[in-house]
Amino acid sequence: MTAAEPTTLNELFALAVQRYGSRPDVLVYRSGGRWAKISAAALAEQVRTLAFGFYANGVRPGDHVALLSENRPEWTLSDLALLALGAVDVPIHATQAPPQVAHILRDSGARILVLSTGEQWQRVRDVLAGVESVEKIITFEAISDEDARLLPFPQLFEAGQRWAAHEPDLYDRLRRAVRPSDLATLLYTSGTTGDPKGVMLTHGNITSNVTAALRVLGYSSRDVVLSILPLSHSFERMAFYCYLHAGLSIAYAESFDKVAENLRDIRPTVLVGVPRLFEKMRARILEVSRALPGFKQHLVTWGLRTGERFERARRRGEAISPWLRWQRAVAERTVLMRIREQIGLDRARSLISGGAALSPDVAYFFLGLGLEILQGYGLTETSPVVTVNPPGANKIGTVGRPIPGVEVKIAEDGEILVRGPNVMLGYYNRPEETAAAFTEDGWLRTGDVGFLDADGYLVITDRKKDLMKTSGGKYVAPQALENRLVASPLIAQAVVVGDGRKFPAALIVPNFEALRRYAEAQGMPFREPYQLCAHPKIQRLYEEEVERLMADFSPHERVKRIALLERELTIAAGELTPTLKVRRRIIEEKYRDIIERLYAE
Repeated sequence: MTAAEPTTLNELFALAVQRYGSRPDVLVYRSGGRWAKISAAALAEQVRTLAFGFYANGVRPGDHVALLSENRPEWTLSDLALLALGAVDVPIHATQAPPQVAHILRDSGARILVLSTGEQWQRVRDVLAGVESVEKIITFEAISDEDARLLPFPQLFEAGQRWAAHEPDLYDRLRRAVRPSDLATLLYTSGTTGDPKGVMLTHGNITSNVTAALRVLGYSSRDVVLSILPLSHSFERMAFYCYLHAGLSIAYAESFDKVAENLRDIRPTVLVGVPRLFEKMRARILEVSRALPGFKQHLVTWGLRTGERFERARRRGEAISPWLRWQRAVAERTVLMRIREQIGLDRARSLISGGAALSPDVAYFFLGLGLEILQGYGLTETSPVVTVNPPGANKIGTVGRPIPGVEVKIAEDGEILVRGPNVMLGYYNRPEETAAAFTEDGWLRTGDVGFLDADGYLVITDRKKDLMKTSGGKYVAPQALENRLVASPLIAQAVVVGDGRKFPAALIVPNFEALRRYAEAQGMPFREPYQLCAHPKIQRLYEEEVERLMADFSPHERVKRIALLERELTIAAGELTPTLKVRRRIIEEKYRDIIERLYAE
């Protein structure tokens, strides 16, 4: 590290404010039907005032304060203000089930809850009545309720202004007193089973991860980013600090449903997402192209295929003919450039995917479109980045090389082990689980299985606990099969099952938009999704599609039977984590009867 690099998040923010100077658009957000801006000076002043406000309401260094909110500027202001005081913030996903919200509040011992809206209040009000440790509930928006703990955000600012006048040097004194080894946050892993547990990350953990990742990614003050993923998740949280440290203009997406619209408004140069985001974008592009009239449809399809064919050949190191080069140039001018403009990614230079495995088919689709997605890998326990594909040296199908200062090795059983300054202190109040998470010589057990290739790039095979073993004794990695399945324009989601069974099977959520168009073209009458899923002709369509997709896999790996589900798997139903990972065990339990029928037939 150089002398100029920060060692705490407070130092990082102070340096960021200096670098931004008079920049007017550090934070950009939608308000009253337009995009509003917060300047560097306003951001610094509001964080300072809020820190005084929290202090006036009893927050002291080391106190735990929970944040339950969607992405919005107030989330960021509160986070930075609490860190400045030396407090420990405890983010809670905005979609977290109320009983889990109560568990996190009790487990963390949070004294104050910062909450966004009246809708959130109504969602968790009943469970909060039983959480006695929470003394105050600070609300971003006005809430009409008689609960004596409620405190509106404006009153927090007013209290901060009064305290600032009384003790103006307190803010600088407290923020400078924070050390790299001090706890910055408790991040509760959503997990795929069981109650969430608090990952203890220090200022030094997160700051080291920010500075190391930026040495690879090379963001600059010329970049603009649309922030999409939940700030309550370690991936977007750390990415946000990267944006601050590199001097980006940061725009908040209104919601996941508004991402397409917001992309066209902001036209970001940087985008950080999860595979599901890119899968949905791909599906939408293909849907729109198929709805075009004759010649236009053929032209767009030809352009997309030409771009992908060119990139696949280039990545394989094949000699590219002058004819293909000419076709690629024509496709760029007539099709690819226009699609990038239409989806708001015409200025994009850095697309990052993490949180789950990105299908190579999706990666090549975007590469053919002229948009390279760099896949990375990490865990909440590693702050979170462990590896990322470097710009200019991207290897599709891998998650890249370890970032500077982080070490990776593979255990004898294939488990990926990690060591570095980004690795957590441990799990809050869970000494036994903390001990079990590390090897005797101090390496973190990731729970993932994979290998390092000859160039030092990491390849993830699957979650160690997700690897299935058929009744014939053959191992199957379900994620590889699922990635292949969701590459189909007919399939929105897929969950492979079959541990201890004769063969793998799959629960499949159709892409209902594509399926409706197929049914209408075939003259098939229907009103509801369940009618489509139950139709013998649709069943055959999907069986044939799955058979085609499985052709490249070994016989024992191939999905032999499928069941079509009538609705999408969701976070709200507990079937997905907040970063859209499959909660496999819960799904297997919920759809047990359907699964049993697959193997009884």
